[in-house]
Amino acid sequence: MTSSTSRTRFSVLDRSRTREGHPPAEALRDTVALAQEAERLGYHRFWVSEHHGVPGVAGSAPTVLAAAVAAATRTIRVGTGGVMLPNHQPLVVAEQFGVLESLFPGRVDMGLGRSVGFTDGVRRALGREKDAADRFEEQLGELLGWFAGTSPTGVHARPAEGLAVPPFVLAMGEGAAVAARAGLPMVIGDLRDRDRMLRGIERYRAGFRPSAWASEPYVVVSGTVAVAATPEAARRLLVPEAWSMAYSRTHGSFPALPPAEAVETRAMTDKERGFYESGLAGHIAGTEEQVADALETLLKETEAQEVLVTTSTYDREALLDSHRRLARIFTGAGA
Repeated sequence: MTSSTSRTRFSVLDRSRTREGHPPAEALRDTVALAQEAERLGYHRFWVSEHHGVPGVAGSAPTVLAAAVAAATRTIRVGTGGVMLPNHQPLVVAEQFGVLESLFPGRVDMGLGRSVGFTDGVRRALGREKDAADRFEEQLGELLGWFAGTSPTGVHARPAEGLAVPPFVLAMGEGAAVAARAGLPMVIGDLRDRDRMLRGIERYRAGFRPSAWASEPYVVVSGTVAVAATPEAARRLLVPEAWSMAYSRTHGSFPALPPAEAVETRAMTDKERGFYESGLAGHIAGTEEQVADALETLLKETEAQEVLVTTSTYDREALLDSHRRLARIFTGAGA
């Protein structure tokens, strides 16, 4: 264990990835089971995500799934990574989180993103245009106003008004500047483009304005972390997701995760192979010792307060083992 790692919170974001040959309902149940294991292992929070019309992702209703996770756990913080605010009316989002916080007081986080549906068909189904993300900062202010009871409409968000549900901004592109101006904690991904990530963190800290929600910057770095007994086993954890990303870029559809052995024996086009190899690169993966060293470097570079692990793979037992090995690193119980 290293000093930076021991001072850092570690959390989990699970996207309820579906697997070939397994129904979406199983992916949702797997998410709840993973949350229970994350709580047992000492992770700080457990978040779920929002995707619409994606064959490879079962998590389409994050606040509903967060309620199921919170009901199945006792102490771990539960939230969203995130609710895509442009897809929703801020009043409805406030009401949903108000219900969650009322049922599970002191355990609920409100992670918010600015993405809209990935395809024209999904955006039409949601009743949103592609430029809906341009209103994110305005919507964010309105949402926080519902909790503060400052809406000028005369309407009150029940039971959200007066509750303190910590908001986080998922910082993709402009999100870092928005989080800074709003004085909110920021979640930033893209470990594979370290320079871009560091620029986003620097911009966030430089522009941060203290608020009622946060007196100083709070940075959560997010990405894939795979830990196994050997470097080769850790790399195989990355294979299913890398192939799904490669397939989506070449076929326009994000599929369910295949077994690693099916990918490794697959004939790929040059274009598919290029995207696949790119998808395997840049993550934190290896043995416990290798991952501990990589995390120490990451934390020294970013000075982040928290790491949000987003690993997905076909082999559920291997995924659980990875989370257990990572917990040994940050709790100091590792070899």
